[in-house]
Amino acid sequence: MITTSNLSKKYSGNLVLDIESLEIPKGQSFGLVGNNGAGKTTYFSLLLDLIQPTTGYIKNNDVQVNKSEDWKPFTSAFIDESFLIGYLTPEEYFYFIGELRGQNKADVDALVSQFEDFFHGEIIGQKKYLRDLSKGNQKKAGIVAALIGNPEVIVLDEPFANLDPTTQIRLKNIIKELSEKQDVTVLISSHDLMHVTDVCERIVVLEKGEVVKDLAKSAATLQELEEHFAN
Repeated sequence: MITTSNLSKKYSGNLVLDIESLEIPKGQSFGLVGNNGAGKTTYFSLLLDLIQPTTGYIKNNDVQVNKSEDWKPFTSAFIDESFLIGYLTPEEYFYFIGELRGQNKADVDALVSQFEDFFHGEIIGQKKYLRDLSKGNQKKAGIVAALIGNPEVIVLDEPFANLDPTTQIRLKNIIKELSEKQDVTVLISSHDLMHVTDVCERIVVLEKGEVVKDLAKSAATLQELEEHFAN
């Protein structure tokens, strides 16, 4: 589904990402972990054509993302609040995203209604603009917006950050349900080793822009990751 080949990114001559080869098959729940500056957000930004690679490419379902926009109809993401439109209410934003993805208001309402527990009464019907919501509530709105239109590829950068423990648990359940759909590929980056181990079947560790571990989840994965980062 997602193929990375000879990919690198330099800023002012500094190499921040260098991945020779990485294959993410369709339907996989994929976790990317690493310390600050490891290259996680850079990789996702390249995957979403937000920045240009220095060398190499990423293909999403055989579409080279920096050469064509044909990957966009089946791919969605929430990286940070810059993906939101601050002067819209959450409802207006959901309808806007729905329109982009060929969904009518009834379709959007039906999807959003599934996330009442996740929203915890703080998003819908509050008559607040997205810019006036807390960071955590902005993140909730952005994550649910990324699920509109039945995307095949969902990219979430640090989805657990700024969320309270109850919401983190609810989000883990949402991600697990997505992962159970064989045709949905979910990519997550996180600093939280426990959360990412819980929801991902495969975990890749980035260090100074390079892949240093590529693990299929097992009972020992969390301990192996903790030992790696403890050294």
